[in-house]
Amino acid sequence: MKKEALRIHFKKKRSELTDQMKLKIDDLLLIQFQKLLIDIPSNIMSYLIKEDSNEFDPQYIIDYCSFKNLDITISFPVMLKDFHSAEMIAVDAASSSTFITNAYGIPEPKDGNEISPEQLDLVIVPLLCFDQLGNRVGYGKGYYDRFLKKCRKDCIKIGFSYFSPIERIEDINEFDVPLDYGISPDAIHEFH
Repeated sequence: MKKEALRIHFKKKRSELTDQMKLKIDDLLLIQFQKLLIDIPSNIMSYLIKEDSNEFDPQYIIDYCSFKNLDITISFPVMLKDFHSAEMIAVDAASSSTFITNAYGIPEPKDGNEISPEQLDLVIVPLLCFDQLGNRVGYGKGYYDRFLKKCRKDCIKIGFSYFSPIERIEDINEFDVPLDYGISPDAIHEFH
């Protein structure tokens, strides 16, 4: 399938998950992450979920990482004001006093210290699905792919999906940045 068809398909599948089903799957995703053989790094970028998106909330992962590494810095993406450029920056959540909802309905820090992409050790990447090669289907704006290209080569890119990976995304291009790990409820998928 191609990305646009996959977006429609997985948004529908995700919308059909009940709150009870999501809670169970969220626990399974956290358990899988806890099995991942990596040291919890100091500089992590996560994301905040859009209200009513039925999206996986990475706060479970952030809470676990914060427990395992007390010297952690968590940043969140901020879409730059020029929405035609599809650029974003990372902002230290602890240095921001408030969060606002951007034009896409996604909460982001209103102010705070910018974190350079080269400083990040791990990025939790939002997605609708991923394939068996580590390619993902995001929301189609290109913000994350452009940002991830600026990160160090050893920065871990990880995505969480309520569903098992599909075989192949048909329309991957040179601008797409694959994941290093995809976590599904029943497995850790490593892509190197």
